[in-house]
Amino acid sequence: MSHQLFKVQSLLNLSFLALFLFSCIAGTAKSSDSHSGKHSRSDVKQGERYYKGLLPKASPNPSCVSCHYYKPADTINWNPASIEIAELYLNKSSEDLEEVLLSPFGKVMSVAHANIDVPQDQIQYVKAYMDNLAENGLPKDKPSFLKLLLFLLIGGVMTWALLDLIFFHKVKFKAIPILIILLALGYQLNMAYEAAVKLGRSDTYQPDQPIKFSHKVHAGDNKIDCMYCHHTADESKSANIPSTSLCMNCHIVVREGARSGKFEIKKLVEAYEEGRSIEWVRIHQLPDHVFFAHAQHVGAGKLDCAQCHGAVEEMHILKQENDLSMGWCLNCHRETKVDFEDNEYYQMFDEFHKELSEGTRDSIMASDIGANECSKCHY
Repeated sequence: MSHQLFKVQSLLNLSFLALFLFSCIAGTAKSSDSHSGKHSRSDVKQGERYYKGLLPKASPNPSCVSCHYYKPADTINWNPASIEIAELYLNKSSEDLEEVLLSPFGKVMSVAHANIDVPQDQIQYVKAYMDNLAENGLPKDKPSFLKLLLFLLIGGVMTWALLDLIFFHKVKFKAIPILIILLALGYQLNMAYEAAVKLGRSDTYQPDQPIKFSHKVHAGDNKIDCMYCHHTADESKSANIPSTSLCMNCHIVVREGARSGKFEIKKLVEAYEEGRSIEWVRIHQLPDHVFFAHAQHVGAGKLDCAQCHGAVEEMHILKQENDLSMGWCLNCHRETKVDFEDNEYYQMFDEFHKELSEGTRDSIMASDIGANECSKCHY
């Protein structure tokens, strides 16, 4: 039994080690070749230093990256992203870039670029870097291998304990390596369990969208009702994503944002004029084997959107507030009182209405009317 356990542990450690080495080699190979063929590598590197404010050292101008963010953040940045500007000017000349830098348009951009003076040769270097960025995209973040390394380290300790128990016999008391094996194996199994539980769950997921749409501006500051944009939420399985034509009900007039300028709204206008939809990134996603209907919760159950989605009117960048796990749903069904008495949808439950009128029951929970039956969601 000990020999078999030793073989299994050794094979497991070797597999994880191979995966680790392959990931490192693949990542290095990919990053080493990320350079545009239109410009020399030295021009691209020089442009990157100018863009990030590393050169020239005594420049009075702010660095480009101080406004035009390089990597997504959890707080909204109203300025166009570096990659967006790079893609916009990929097929344009450095003179076009120079013109927009030194002769800005729009209220927001005019203030941001006031008194900026950039030499022409510096702009050409920046253009080389931006072309490279547009062609190759942003460099990928290297994955964190801390947990994998910890897993391997624990496996190494367990392997040593097994070897000592079977072959070396250096430790006088056999209970010590046995205890080490049990603790290490238990910790590894717990790590594997936690990773498995998190599969398919994405609480705190907060992706960047193709247009900087702020729920705080629209639902919070401007008091636009959720149902104006997501108007099928009370009668359909899904809460629809508003079409570009619905957005244009307001933006046919509003063409410049107070903080984002014309850049973001222009994306919407162009999509509308070209007859295409905005490819919004979906945030809340349930597994395919789960049935969920907004109509049942919003229409029949009269739930407020915030109960599942959080205070979206306070979010510039929308994020998933809850993990949407089965346990979270079941607990909600047990704790949520149904709007029962004045709701036509629940008139069929004569016995419950009788108990409410007689005072033998003061409320009805969702679980009382079958919300936690397996077939409700997994039919």
